[in-house]
Parts: sequence; structure tokens; C-alpha cells
Amino acid sequence: MRVACLQFAPEVGKVQENIARADNILSGTQLPSDIDWLVLPELAFTGYNFFSLEEIKPFLEPTTAGISTQWAIRAARHYNCHVTVGYPEITSGAAPTQYNSTVTVSPTGTILANYRKSFLYYTDETWSSEGPGSHEHKLSNPASPDSPFFSGPLGDLGNVTLGICMDINPYKFTAAWDAYEFAATALANKSNLLCVSMAWLCHLTPEELMRDSSQPDVATIAYWVERFQPLVEANLEEPVYVIMANRSGMEKGVCYAGSSTVIKIDKGEVSLFETAGKSDERCLVVDLSDRPKFQVRSGK
Repeated sequence: MRVACLQFAPEVGKVQENIARADNILSGTQLPSDIDWLVLPELAFTGYNFFSLEEIKPFLEPTTAGISTQWAIRAARHYNCHVTVGYPEITSGAAPTQYNSTVTVSPTGTILANYRKSFLYYTDETWSSEGPGSHEHKLSNPASPDSPFFSGPLGDLGNVTLGICMDINPYKFTAAWDAYEFAATALANKSNLLCVSMAWLCHLTPEELMRDSSQPDVATIAYWVERFQPLVEANLEEPVYVIMANRSGMEKGVCYAGSSTVIKIDKGEVSLFETAGKSDERCLVVDLSDRPKFQVRSGK
């Protein structure tokens, strides 16, 4: 399987410009003809750092029917691959609800999944509801069969677990650190392919972000690896692959970590195939049959 992470720096509210930015990066990338999955960041075309529902309202998109989904369908058909892109969703009906979502489409342009973020970051809480299966949802619907994350068959990709950014953290940063809710879900559902669409912040200053900008933020990657500890300790017979598709750049003084990467977890050993730099705007392409370039943790 070959996967690609499109890392770029969208600007808040500049949807058409952000789409053009993504298209330009893709057109300048030699994507293999047999690419299987193209993954974009969280809220890829709207930007992320909205401060209120009022501010993001002009950019909300109807469920799997807005400009982001339309782009994903076109890209999927053009590159003959699955595409996942993050977007701000609003449901229809008398009481519309807003979600921070990703849509995944098949190579033929068929909608395969619309996943709604379960664990909200404080920026999300200003406008988004938690997705079905979340802690909040379970309190009011204790009999609901929904799980907090998408985990199951996803077209020809197989058994996949999907998340969005904060989903890999402890719930609201108040749950136990070692609850590992996202990784535990993947383990319980025997997913060997995990995908996280992200707008992950870093603690670097703008000056530090631009220094050695083509190098990844090592501290961020180390943190990501830690959040998949249950899969490391499980010592599974088959490898597990984790796609981390982050954005880069700055918004309203907030710095994003970039550093998109694909992780391989194999019998307690953690490796990275390749990483994007913390400020890169590029399409990172990884062949999962290749040998990873960097070992993070030995299984011995």
C-alpha cells in the first residue's frame, strides 16, 4: 500500500486560496500511479483557529456535500485513490449541529465515511459538538452502540481506525494518561491501519519554527509515538501502520508542528518511514512495503 500526507499551511477563511495551494503542491509532486490513500489535515481548506461559532459559521459545510467533499471526490477520481480531508460540518434539519469532521471517499468518488471528532480541543469547543459515541453523547444516550472513534472496514483500505488530532490525547486532558482511548479502540478492533488528520500545535516560537524548518519537531513525534503505547506493548503478529497527517504554518500567532509522518509498529519496535519538516509544505509519499528510515524504539 502507498499512502500520501498532504502537509501545507492553510490560512483561516481563505478557502479558495487554500484549495489552490493544495492543488499546486499536488501538481508539483510525482505521485505514484498506484497511490492508495491521500490524507489531508484537519479543517484543511478553512483553516483551524476560529474563536467562535459566529466566526466559523460562513465556512460550515453541509454533511459530505460541501466544497471540501467536492474537492475530495475530484481528487479521488483524478488520482484513482482514497482521499480523506478534514472540514467543518453542519447537519441539516430543524436543529443543525456543528462537528469537526473528516470525509473519506473511494477512488470512484463514493462517500465511505464521515467521521466526527470525539475528543475536542478547547478551540473546537467554541463551535463544535462532540461526535456520536463520545463521553458527552454517552451520558445522554447510555444505550447508544456508537463507539467514540471510527473503527471498522473502510472500502478497499481494509480495517481502519480514524481519528482527528486531539482524539489521540486523554479525553479533555482529564482522563487517565494511560487510558489510551484511541489506541485501545484500534487494538480492540484489530485495526492494522490507523489514520489521524491533524492541526497539531507545537510549543516553538515563530523564530524557532523557521530555524531548520525542513527538520521535524522531534518532541512532537516522540509524543505521538507515546500515545500508541498499547499497540507497541501488544506485540502483535502483524505490523500496525499509523498515518499522521498534520498541517504546518502559523495562524493568529499559533504555531503548528508540521512533521507529518507514517509510523510502523512491529513486535514492539517503532519506526518512521519518513517525516516532513515542521514548516514544510509538501506531499509526503510512503510505500508501506519499504524499509522504514528511522528507528524510534527497539523491540529488543
